[in-house]
Amino acid sequence: MSWTNYHSHTNFCDGKYPPNYYATEAFRQKFVAYGFSSHAPVPFECKWCMKEDSIDKYFTEIQKLKDRWEGKLQLYYGLEVDYIPGIMGVKNPFIQDLNLDYSIGSVHFVEAMADGTRWEIDGAHSTFLQGLKEIFGNNIQRAVTQYYEQIRQMVVEDKPSVIGHLDKIKMQNQFTPLFNENADWYQEEVFKTLQTIASSGLIMEVNTRGLYKKRAVETYPGKWVLEQAFKLGIPVTVSSDAHHPKEIAGFFTEALSLLGDIGYQHIHVLLDGVWKPVSFNENGIVS
Repeated sequence: MSWTNYHSHTNFCDGKYPPNYYATEAFRQKFVAYGFSSHAPVPFECKWCMKEDSIDKYFTEIQKLKDRWEGKLQLYYGLEVDYIPGIMGVKNPFIQDLNLDYSIGSVHFVEAMADGTRWEIDGAHSTFLQGLKEIFGNNIQRAVTQYYEQIRQMVVEDKPSVIGHLDKIKMQNQFTPLFNENADWYQEEVFKTLQTIASSGLIMEVNTRGLYKKRAVETYPGKWVLEQAFKLGIPVTVSSDAHHPKEIAGFFTEALSLLGDIGYQHIHVLLDGVWKPVSFNENGIVS
C-alpha cells in the first residue's frame, strides 16, 4: 500500500520548507508519487502567492529532485492556479507557456473591495466579513452564489486538471454561522456546480486540510457533496494541501475510508505521467 498527493505548497509561496523536504518525507512515508503545486503568481499584491520572478527557480529545483529520485519516487511540477475571470486562470498564456505536468484550479478571490483589494473567501474572517458587507451588502446568498458561479465558469472555460477544494467557503461558518448547508438555495448551487463538473469529465479534489488544521469538521468537499458526486460519476483524487512536510498525508485514512463508505472503488492519481483510476482502501492505493 502507498500514498500520493498532488496539492502541496513549499517556501516558494506560503509553504514552510523547500521542495526537497517534502520529497524526502514522501519517500519516507512510502509515497509512489508526489506533486508540487505552489500558488501561481497573480497580477496584484498577494502575500501567499509565488512571485513571477521565482518561477524559473521553482521548476529548476523540482527538476533536480525528479532526477535525484528517479526510479524511487515520481515527482511532478504543477501550480495551483487561481481562476479570476479576465485576469488569471489555467488558460492564461503565461501559465500555458510553463508546460505544467498538471494544474489545480481554485477560486480564492471573488470580486474586489472599494480600495481594489481582492476579496478572499478563505482569508481572515474579519476580511471576509468586510468584503461581505462592502461588496454584497451582507447578503451571504449573493456572495456564495457568485463563488459557485465562478467555479462553474472555471470548469467550462479553464479546464484545469483538478478542481481544488470545492466548498472551502464553508470554513467561514466556524467563526460566525453565515449560511446553512442544508438550505435549498445552497444545495442547488452545489448541485449545479457538480453537474457542470460531471459534464466536463474533470477530476475533483478531496482536500483534507480543514480537518488537520481544525478549520472544518469534514473534508472539502464534505460527505453529502461527495455522495452527490459519486451519483454523478465524478472522479476524485485525495490531497492534503500540505504547507509543511508533516502534513503530506494528513487525514488520508479518514478521507479514503469516507470515499469507500460512499461507494467509490477508485481514486484518480497521476502516475507515469497519466491520470488514471486506481483501487484503494483506507491504508492507501493499490498500484
